[in-house]
Amino acid sequence: MSGHSKWHNIQGRKNAQDAKRGKIFQKISRDLYQAAKAGDPDPANNAQLRLVIDKAHAANMPKKNIDRAIAKASGIGGAKFEEVTYEGYAPGGVAVMVSALTDNKNRTAAAVRSAFTHAGGSLGASGSVSYMFDRKGLIEILRDGLDKSEDDMLMDALDAGADDMKATEEKFQIFTDPSNMTSVRDALQDKDYELDTAEVTMIPQNRTAVPEDKVKQYSHLIDELTANDDVADIYEAGQLPEDAE
Repeated sequence: MSGHSKWHNIQGRKNAQDAKRGKIFQKISRDLYQAAKAGDPDPANNAQLRLVIDKAHAANMPKKNIDRAIAKASGIGGAKFEEVTYEGYAPGGVAVMVSALTDNKNRTAAAVRSAFTHAGGSLGASGSVSYMFDRKGLIEILRDGLDKSEDDMLMDALDAGADDMKATEEKFQIFTDPSNMTSVRDALQDKDYELDTAEVTMIPQNRTAVPEDKVKQYSHLIDELTANDDVADIYEAGQLPEDAE
């Protein structure tokens, strides 16, 4: 029994690590797509794309994943990719939005619907949950190794044109109008800040507590969506119990 328990614990940690790695790769893939879409798909002529590729390499992201994300933006291979958003409710009534990049909307819609169904959630119509989110620019700066007080960071963020800032033990989260995110990012980089995140995203207006008996299903939904190559991002309003993290 002890051997089985040890294997189970190790397997559990491995699954958690794999899920976390999958979410990191998913985010980098989206950043690669956006950088290539906004500029030249050739990194030699696109400084922002080179930065994201360096970040992908640092995260040990496979080359095929990097190439696939850039190909989606550039139309390499003749495939035409579209951006599609799905909305629905996870177990416990938690609002979830799924952003996808796909060359086959029927395939992607079926896979997303299946993920919600498997987890005991439901896919809704367009507009069913999007009103619960605000579109904002988000810039994150890790506090580790940063010699800045919260007040000083706030002043620098406001000077750069940010709207608001939230500080946690691990990082500073700086919020901007979506149209100002790039200029605020550039201003902070000019001040030699190293940014962990700089993106336009969807922020939930409120968090919904996930019932303890729904945590496993909720996590399964997020993991299944994350594992889908077509899914570019997941915006969810769930708040997990502390002991489930």
